[in-house]
This record gives sequence, structure tokens and C-alpha cells, in this order.
Amino acid sequence: MNSTVFDSQVFGPLFSTDDMRRIFSDQNLVQSWLDTEAALARAEGELGIIPQQAMEEICSKARAEWVDIPAIGEFYKSSITMVPLLKAFKKILDNDAGEFVHWGATSQDIVDTGLILQIRQAYQLLLGRLRQCERASYALAEKYKDVVMAGRTHVQHALPITMGFKAAVWASELSRHVVRMEEIAPRLFIGQFSGAVGTLASLEDRGLDVQKRMMELLDLAVPDIAWHTARDHIAEFINLLAMIAATLAKISHEVLTLQRTEIGELEEPFFMGKVGSSTMPHKRNPQVCENVIALTRSVRALAPLAVEAMICENERDWSCEIAEWDFVPRACLLLDTSLEKSVDILENLIVYPEKMEKNLFHLKGLMLSESVMMHLGQKMGRMSAHDIVYKICMAVFEKGSSMEEALLAQPEVMQYFTESEIQQMLEPHHYIGLATTFVDRVLAKRP
Repeated sequence: MNSTVFDSQVFGPLFSTDDMRRIFSDQNLVQSWLDTEAALARAEGELGIIPQQAMEEICSKARAEWVDIPAIGEFYKSSITMVPLLKAFKKILDNDAGEFVHWGATSQDIVDTGLILQIRQAYQLLLGRLRQCERASYALAEKYKDVVMAGRTHVQHALPITMGFKAAVWASELSRHVVRMEEIAPRLFIGQFSGAVGTLASLEDRGLDVQKRMMELLDLAVPDIAWHTARDHIAEFINLLAMIAATLAKISHEVLTLQRTEIGELEEPFFMGKVGSSTMPHKRNPQVCENVIALTRSVRALAPLAVEAMICENERDWSCEIAEWDFVPRACLLLDTSLEKSVDILENLIVYPEKMEKNLFHLKGLMLSESVMMHLGQKMGRMSAHDIVYKICMAVFEKGSSMEEALLAQPEVMQYFTESEIQQMLEPHHYIGLATTFVDRVLAKRP
């Protein structure tokens, strides 16, 4: 029975991907625990702490498909330790090997390390999709470097930019997230084997040797000290996912805004058969962008929860970790789907340069007010020029006339300029500043 949007046969594709669902499936969860138990057993067997025969039996049968997973769930009704797994695992082990599983460990050692193994799988998937978004943004920046469009501030026409400039801002931000993801890895992929209170007292002088070999087998870093109640790296990971989610939401919202009927400069990918409305056949709604915006809201909402879970009591506290079992998979599932859809948006974005060109002149020259002010400022000072141009602009706006006509009719302006010079000041293609230079600077850092 499906009970969440993630495993729903109806809503599932809107909220999760097959790849990420497999990573956080019950079978992979149990396998991550068994991989951890097997690494512990192998380390202890190699060091002569448990019998060689027991080690071989444990390692050979550490397979989730052989374990009664529903039985583990039943046991969890009365226990939140590793005992449910140990009971189910012991049933398939011969020659009393089950007596040597989990030797010297505490439940949280296995659960924490298993979670990190799952996070590492999710991390690779997320990082791959993030790099796809980065590459697609670089491609847009390069392709549309010289396509002039209206720049907007506070949702109003401001000054001309290029579409490549806009995409380069996206690419630059996404590239920083890639760096952040790479930088977090050494802090994140650290195993846990510390015993009941973190002192490894159960193994006395052999504890560090077991810990070192166990982490080598799992390809995880050795912790400097137990992190049973130090959850900062988990919180950092979730907050980084929230930052990535915010960037994806910003990009999708920008596409959505510029897809408005009245603007029509961008459009999310379209194909015949994509239906926007059940009652209005003409609609080409930005529904993929809306999907991304919705998903990323949920990812960002999990960031405070991850920080809250850092507040653990004493040397171990299940109340923190149980929360992670919920929000870590959710954050990864939601962001992975957001990234998958964002890859499609960025790789197949529809750009309408002709509409961008038309919109450049929507305000009949008002968008070039800074150009006029700066030229006039050279003659009389910036503040005086601002006052004059401001009054002209407000009159043009109210009357719906053109900026050129208003300037030509203004003696205070025309005493300094010719009609041809006024026209040059109001040419948007001549006032993009260093837009293309900045695009080149971003492109120069493309991986």
C-alpha cells in the first residue's frame, strides 16, 4: 500500500526518481546496515578478535534479500535499536556466527554508518545532476551572449542586458554549489564505530585497530571522536541541499515569470501532447517550473529541522537521529527530482530573441534614462541631470509618449545635444555595458 507521494503510483514522478527511491528503499537501508556489520566482522576477524569461521559466515550472508525485512519492521514496534536487524540476521547465519555479529558495537554505530553510506550514494546522484545543470547554464550563456534583452530590477524594466548575462549568473551560482558539494565530502563521509558512549571500552586496546580497518573496508574516513551527538555534518549537508534548492527555485521562477503571456521571452520545454489545461486547450503552462518551485520549498523547509536535530543530550540521544531518518531521505528525494526537472528546463529552454527585441522598446525609450542622465551629467552635474531627466521620464510615463520626443522638446537638454546624439543615447544595443565581458569571464571558468 502506497502511503506517501514518494512511493505513490499516481504522484510519484512529480516528487521522486527511481534512482533515489532505490537508494532510500528498505532493501538498501538494510543492506547499508549489513555492509557495516560485515565490515566490522571482517575487521575483527582479520585481527583475531572473532573466529575466522564466524567472520566468513557473516560476510558471505550479509545480503538484504536474504533477510526477512518485514520482520524487522515488526520488531521495531517495540525497539528502535539494532536488535530487530540482529534478530533477523541471526536467523540466516549458521554455526553460531550470529553470536559474533555486532561485536563491541552499539546500535547507533551501525545506523549512523549505514546512513552515511546511503548519503554517499545520494550525494553522487545529486552531484551528477547538479553538474548537468551547471553545464546547461554555461551553454545558454555562450549561445545567447550577444542577445540583448531588458534587464529588470524590482520586476520593472531597468537597463539592457543580454540573455547570456542572465544565464551566466545562473552558471556562476551553480558552479559554486558544485564546489560546496566537493568541499563537504571530507566532512560528511566519516564512519561511526565508537561503542556505547563513544569510548570503545568494549574492545579495550584493540578498538582503534578495528575502527581503522572497518573504515578502510567501507572507504570512509575514521572519526577523530564519536559523533553520536555531534550532527553538524548532517545539518550542513541538508542546509547545502536547501541552498541548491533555492537556486533551482530562482531559475524556475525566472523562467516562469518571463513566460508570462505579456512578456513571452522564455518558455520551459514544450512538446506536442503536453497539456496545460483540461478546459482551455490553448494553455502552455509552465507546469514543470511550478513543480520545481513546489519541491524546493519543501527542501528548504527541512533546513531548520536539520539544525534543530543538532541539539542532542548527553552521549547519545535517539530523538535527534530518528528525525534524520525522516528528513534526510526526504531532502534527497525532493532535491533529486528538482534537479532532474531543472536539467530538462535548462537543456531544452525555449528562448524567443524576437520577443526580447520587441520588449526592449516597450517603454518607448524610458529604459535608457540612465544613459541620458549620465551624458547630461557630464554637462551640468549628475544630481541636476537626474532632476531634469526624472521630470521628463515621469511626464513620458503618464502621457504614454516617447522619451525621444520629450527630450527633443526640452531646451535644457537640447542645448547640449543634437538629435542624432539623443537617438544614440536611446539605443539599447549600445548600452549593455560589460555584459558580454562578464559572460566571457564566467565561461573562462567552465570545467
